Amino acid sequence: MTYRIKTLNAISPVGLTRLPQPEYEVGSEIVSPDALMLRSANLHEVAIPDSVLAVARAGAGTNNIPIPDYTAKGIPVFNTPGANANAVKELTIAGILLAARNIIDGAAFAHRLDGDAAAMTKAVEAGKKQFVGFELPGRTLAVIGLGAIGVEVANAASSLGMNVLGFDPAITVENAWKLSPLVERVTSPEQLLQRADIITLHVPLIDATRGLIGADQLAQVRPNAVLLNFSRAPIVDEAAVVDALENNRLRGYVCDFPSPALNKRPKVVTLPHLGASTEEAEENCARMAADQLRDYLSNGVILNSVNFPNADLPRSANSRRLAIANSNVPNMVGQISALLADAQLNIANLLNRSKGDVAYSLIDFEGDAPADLLSRITAIDGVLSARLI
Repeated sequence: MTYRIKTLNAISPVGLTRLPQPEYEVGSEIVSPDALMLRSANLHEVAIPDSVLAVARAGAGTNNIPIPDYTAKGIPVFNTPGANANAVKELTIAGILLAARNIIDGAAFAHRLDGDAAAMTKAVEAGKKQFVGFELPGRTLAVIGLGAIGVEVANAASSLGMNVLGFDPAITVENAWKLSPLVERVTSPEQLLQRADIITLHVPLIDATRGLIGADQLAQVRPNAVLLNFSRAPIVDEAAVVDALENNRLRGYVCDFPSPALNKRPKVVTLPHLGASTEEAEENCARMAADQLRDYLSNGVILNSVNFPNADLPRSANSRRLAIANSNVPNMVGQISALLADAQLNIANLLNRSKGDVAYSLIDFEGDAPADLLSRITAIDGVLSARLI
């Protein structure tokens, strides 16, 4: 069988090599695709093709994808958490240094200098006082969001001699193990805001994080604090930030999202969304997205889906596999097992996992599946999708 993968953005060739021919046909002109692979393409206004089994986003954020619509059709949406973590970490540390040492304003001042060497030297000595900054050791960094990126930022800042505070009520066990023991975990954002010299945000854009930092939060921040946002623009209320800057309640704002409200404004540094813009990050994201897509299409395995649970079951020898997505309600596995029993099919192995309102099962069975098996399974009330692998 050949799976058809439609690319909606330019995807690193390093990743696409993980989808070799003839098992996979990959391209931007694919008709009736089995899967979609994208980076920033907006799917909110795009109808979901009936043929699509999965979507893979070569990046961490998925706000460009209407997740509930895909969930309702039993389609997992994959992302690549951690694949671009080092790139964003490095840019965040650079952002801290840009703000601490007034590098952008200083460089612009130097760029405007005219005259001979003596005149420039005199101007430098007279003008450099306005760009006096501060050093990082002993300063307190607050990291809001301790996912793959937040953990790397926290650990890097700690190694630079900073006191690091971290907040994330949903930190995973894996990320907690990776976090430096020097990082102090706090239980509320208010504690970080009141103690921090620099605040950096590393959270996904969801309803709960939209406007996470607004006027109420900025009212609690130290007057000389710096705010960094390398997550998503709407996580910060721009109007509140501008007001805080104009009234000297904030020393500076560094972000990856230029806008009319921020551009050319004093004490603001905007970058052109460079967070994951490295060759290495693009390759890592593409490779990870392709691997996850391949394992799902070929084996039904789910890893790093934003809307379905992780599910990894080794294939049983001499068996066929069912992959079934359904609403997370009682007796779904029982009903499916009963259908297999009616068809005289022996279950060799079974895995059932749930995440919120959805559940997912991998069932390896022995015997020849009747032609109407899938139609009988999808007829069960609550089944979102089913396929035979």
